[in-house]
Amino acid sequence: MSFTTSTAVMQRRIEAPDSLDDFPTPPWATRALCEVLAGEGYDLAQLSAWEPCCNRGHMARPLAETFGSVFASDVMDYGWPGQQAVADFLIDWAQEAPEVDFVITNPPFRLAAEVIARGLERARRGVAVFVRTAFVEGVSRYETLFREQPEALVLPFVERVVLWRGILLDPEVPVWREGPDGTGRAERPTSATSYCWLVWLKDRDGPTVLRRIPPCRPRLTRPGDYPVLPAHLAPPQSAAPSLPLTLEDQRPGRPAWTS
Repeated sequence: MSFTTSTAVMQRRIEAPDSLDDFPTPPWATRALCEVLAGEGYDLAQLSAWEPCCNRGHMARPLAETFGSVFASDVMDYGWPGQQAVADFLIDWAQEAPEVDFVITNPPFRLAAEVIARGLERARRGVAVFVRTAFVEGVSRYETLFREQPEALVLPFVERVVLWRGILLDPEVPVWREGPDGTGRAERPTSATSYCWLVWLKDRDGPTVLRRIPPCRPRLTRPGDYPVLPAHLAPPQSAAPSLPLTLEDQRPGRPAWTS
């Protein structure tokens, strides 16, 4: 049984034209951005942010830990009580648009350039988007976005940020992966796709700066960041993880797999 997946295929992840691109962002990745912005001299406690693709609040919540206020909206109602509007960020909000300092989001990949452009119209200070690093490539995006409005910062993560469709998974908790023959194994969630933050700062001129985000997931992960593992992803009690578990995996609140 083989679970091998081509990295090239993963990097070319393709969503349907009408897809909501539901890949929740781990909260620690947003906290990493906030640290960078604070390091750039922004007093985030005095500033406001708009998360226009808020999904289930996995990005808006860590933003609210640092920013003075956060407005959360999405074109879809995912049932998160913190969502303040169900509306398309790309339409004309007229007088109803909140006045904010930053627009920060993980946009649908196919609409990311439009979200950035609209964000630059609405944010007083800047825009930050969490995207696959492949987003910086492409002649069309260069001509329509980057050539005239280059980003101030490119912040690639040196460690993998694990995103799964429709669910936020703790990379330390094994999930059950079933093969085509009906057998399976427990393994920790991983990703073959690389991600980065792209940041536009209206008060900055000069060339784009690339600054790697060093390993920080353990330090920036907080209790309660991850929901309970759904039953359909939980390994059977008879299954042994494919990777050796550490004492960290056995702490309270973690599933304990037995062989």
